[in-house]
Amino acid sequence: MTRVQDIIALLGTAVGLTATAAAAPPVEVNRIIAKVNDSVITEKDVRGFVEPTLRVIQRQFANQPGVFAQRASELWRAGIDELINRQLVLDDFKKSGLVLPEAVIDDFIASRIKEQYTDRATLTKTLQADGTTYESFRQNLKESFIVEQMYLRNISSAIIISPFKVETYYREHTNDFKLPDQVHIRVIALNKAGPADTARPRLARELHGKLKENQPFADLAKVYSDGSQRDAGGDWGWVELSVLRKELADAARGLKPGQHSDVIETADACYLLKLEAVRTSHIKPLAEVRAEIERVLADQERARLQRRYIERLRKTAFLRYFPD
Repeated sequence: MTRVQDIIALLGTAVGLTATAAAAPPVEVNRIIAKVNDSVITEKDVRGFVEPTLRVIQRQFANQPGVFAQRASELWRAGIDELINRQLVLDDFKKSGLVLPEAVIDDFIASRIKEQYTDRATLTKTLQADGTTYESFRQNLKESFIVEQMYLRNISSAIIISPFKVETYYREHTNDFKLPDQVHIRVIALNKAGPADTARPRLARELHGKLKENQPFADLAKVYSDGSQRDAGGDWGWVELSVLRKELADAARGLKPGQHSDVIETADACYLLKLEAVRTSHIKPLAEVRAEIERVLADQERARLQRRYIERLRKTAFLRYFPD
């Protein structure tokens, strides 16, 4: 698409994407992309909408120009569709005769400013750097808030997830809830100053002797361990055997709950490990994952209802595209 190539070139000018792009001055064109009822969507609108994401994929695929061009083209088309959908929802808001109090909108905008910019001064500097006015910023947030409320009104209130749907999803996705072998362990880690360090191995042997005298593992860990879980008595909680370094995993497999290992020495540290409990591979029970499944199904239903809502709006709208 010619327009996609233009936006890539414009981005390249700003961030040094290509020598060709950098050499060519940006062309200020604000062509109409689409007409939605009485409103128009311009190239500038689409560019402003997709540019933040475009910059992300530019960095991600900096060494793959072909992939980047394809992703940019897809993003451009998706951006047009999203802006059309947004305008359709805004028009539906007007037709519905609904009114949002300005005080509510002001509170929403104030919360966004605090969340994203901390204060008004920081916002002002950011807008100046982007060449955007506060009025434009406020209008964009106001429209976003209206769209959000319209989706809530037309979609979220209709979402009902029955127990039957949850149980069916659970049966059909049991592998998603399968847990591998896990162990609950405590670890005393003594970092070596270097491969020739003899002090830490000696201390590890002394601590091993204290453990054999039944001194509490957690107490020793709180005093001597160099690990980040020191304050928790070396408690690593439940971990998968597959993610442990081999020396620790092998030691854990050879223990029974309540037992501790001999000194485990590696090139960079010495370890003592206590096995608290074992959990063999199993499927999480439905009760444990019900809330998670409900969220997944709610997201799916929300997406379905949103598509249906937009399709309904498109059927009665005047919509015209202006191709390159």
